This record gives sequence, structure tokens and C-alpha cells, in this order.
Amino acid sequence: MSKRMQALASQVDKTKVYSLDEAIQLVKATSGVKFDASVEVHANLGIDPKKGEQQIRATVTLPHGTGKTKTVAAFVSPEKETEAKEAGADFVYGEEDIKKIKDTGKIEFEVAVTTPDMMPKLAAAAKVLGPKGLMPNPKTETVGPNITKMIAELKKGKMTFKNDDTSNIHVSVGKVSFAEAQLKENVTAFLDALKKAKPATSKGTYIKTLVLCSSMGPAIRIGEN
Repeated sequence: MSKRMQALASQVDKTKVYSLDEAIQLVKATSGVKFDASVEVHANLGIDPKKGEQQIRATVTLPHGTGKTKTVAAFVSPEKETEAKEAGADFVYGEEDIKKIKDTGKIEFEVAVTTPDMMPKLAAAAKVLGPKGLMPNPKTETVGPNITKMIAELKKGKMTFKNDDTSNIHVSVGKVSFAEAQLKENVTAFLDALKKAKPATSKGTYIKTLVLCSSMGPAIRIGEN
């Protein structure tokens, strides 16, 4: 660790659980990089990631977005192409494009939406999209009849979060340049969604630890409120 990073890290008391207001001030003060770093929340959960019914997979719309607009692909039938374009989809794909993705494995988008009638056709590219977490899914509200609504919400800052194999969830909740109030509202929206996603079979402490940090900055422990 460089002297500069050590100096920044020394501003954080590793034994303390900070209030959200304090943590946000510290995150902004300890970023220490020239670019506009992302602000992240890392949550360690009291779930068993091996049990299917305890997997966390949910969505949240951050009031102020993440500071980065996602590239959205819409897989639609020909009659919905204009609607998808007008809604702001970066890529509008049909059956020929599904075949191309299946054959080439080339992907230029970060999130995909589709209508229920296209799901059977999209199954052809599942082996490419599935492992990358890009397959539309009703659980993540990326499959539905209202293409305009799905695209608009994703462009506004709607995102999916899920646990990894070590019961952790990592999400970006904005940028260091965001106002403190904006970051607070975004973090609060995520924590509310995380609490709502608690599996019925999860026993004991659900949210074990919460950490707020910038991309390269020190970890700051926060409480749930």
C-alpha cells in the first residue's frame, strides 16, 4: 500500500461501526484517486448459499442511479422494434441476432430485456447469455409485456443484485462526486430492498456486516440504519 493510501486508510477506525452520514463523509474524503470513483456497498449475509431457497436475487431502483448508464439490449418481435428503439434500447435484436449471438458468443450489452413470446426463441442463446448472468428472467423483472417500462427503469438506475458463493453481495450505489444526500438515499434504497429480500428460511442474524467504500478507498463499516 502506498504512503498516500496508508494515510487515507488511517482516517478510518477499523473497530468502529459508523453511522451512514459519517461513513458517506469518510468515503468522499478517502477516495484518493483522480477519477470519479464508484461508491460500493458490500454486505455479508447470514444465509446458506448452498441452499436454493436462501439465494438472494432481487432488484432495486436507486433514486439517483449509479452514475453509469447500462447498455440495454431488447430482444423483441418485429412489431415491437420501433417501441424498443424509442424507449432508449441501445440494441434491438430479433431472431437473426439471437442466432448470431449463439454462433459467435459476441455480446455488446450489459443487460437484456424481452417479452414472454420471445423467451422460447432466446433459449437458443442461453448457453452464451446464462453464464454471464445476461439471460432475461421474470424474477429480475427483465421479462414482461411492457418493453418501454422495463427499458426506462433500467436506464434510470434499476439494477439486480444477488449473493455470491461466500454469502456476500456487492453493489455500486453511486459515484464519489454525488452529493451526500444522494448517496444516502441510494444506500437506504438498497438496504430496504436487501431487507425485503430476506429468505423465509434464513435463521439468526441476516445482515452480518455492511461495508461502504469507494473503488480504491478503505472499507468503512456501517450499521443497518
